[in-house]
Amino acid sequence: MQTSAALQRIQPSATLAMTSRVFELKRQGIDVIGLGAGEPDFDTPDFVKEAAIEAIRAGKTKYTNVDGTPELKQAIQGKFARDNNLTYAENQISVNSGGKHTLFNAFCATIDAGDEVIVPAPYWVSYPDVVEFAGGKPVFIAAGADQDYKIKPEQLEAAITAKTKWVVLNSPSNPTGAAYSEAELKALGQVLERHPHVLIYADDMYEHILYDGFEFRTIAEVCPSLYERTLTANGVSKAYAMTGWRIGYAGGPVWLIKAMGKLQSQSTSNPCSISQAASVAALNGDQSFLKERVAAFQGRRDLVVSMLNQVNGMTCPRPEGAFYVYPEFAGLIGKTTPKGLKITTDEEMIGYLLDEARVAAVHGAAFGLSPAMRISYATSEALLTEACTRIQTACAALR
Repeated sequence: MQTSAALQRIQPSATLAMTSRVFELKRQGIDVIGLGAGEPDFDTPDFVKEAAIEAIRAGKTKYTNVDGTPELKQAIQGKFARDNNLTYAENQISVNSGGKHTLFNAFCATIDAGDEVIVPAPYWVSYPDVVEFAGGKPVFIAAGADQDYKIKPEQLEAAITAKTKWVVLNSPSNPTGAAYSEAELKALGQVLERHPHVLIYADDMYEHILYDGFEFRTIAEVCPSLYERTLTANGVSKAYAMTGWRIGYAGGPVWLIKAMGKLQSQSTSNPCSISQAASVAALNGDQSFLKERVAAFQGRRDLVVSMLNQVNGMTCPRPEGAFYVYPEFAGLIGKTTPKGLKITTDEEMIGYLLDEARVAAVHGAAFGLSPAMRISYATSEALLTEACTRIQTACAALR
């Protein structure tokens, strides 16, 4: 007995695997600090919880439209108009069970065997695996710290072929926190305008988590000529601390939204009705709490960047958004641990930090750029200070 060829083309999520490992260690009573999960430590806002409770009491526990209730689609329309200057009709909106579900629906509904999808690296771990599950081929563009983890127009031009079906643009980025400016998006858009067969997947999940006055823009907003072939994807997980509620959404061309709905009708059917009601409140409600939370994230970012840059052999760029840093540590590869183990890969480095420092991060190879690691600073400053101190001590012990 064996699994399908499609399933064999993918790997389990490295980020979820590390999260599970941390949960298991904690169940064993081990003092481990988990910096691997991409999840805000803030709670879901009370007004969102109350909307969910009211929905339960009102009996909103039945099936809904496959790809979202009219009320939620209208709230998403309002959000796109308010925040992004984008106008979508109701039949241009898709509601899914989380951002990963949006990605899965879009790619599996459009990719044929041999189609290519351009994925800037470092990348969110799910992009290439979903491409490969759908039968496509991920084409990577490397963008390291020397170019602020952002691809350049000439790189994009060189990567596009007649087989290119999609290009993925994630800003702010998971795993690096890098964000594209309006000028940078326009430059990439000028390349894409010359290749009308290419679709654009704009992953804006971290849109509201930006620092130092950085102004968010999305590519369909700054390049209106690309509107009809851009899927602008977002969700409530990160900004509203609703990871477990599992609501993602997207705006795009009618034909694509219809195709995604067809696939969803034979897979999950509708997203959770109560989560949809809560998401209406999140998108329509008072957004002022976001400023306070972003200010807290920014303080944490500055703390982590400062402490990691004190480690000899490690360089930690300062991200524009999200709640991750992506320190590179080529200067530590080749060194030996106190127990005599030679560090040859970033995965071995992560194992060393987990075993010796009891700090959990995710190795850079999972995101397509090594030697590095992704650290989530979506936890308290006290825990971050302790974690970075442990990392400093563990790295100083290498010889």
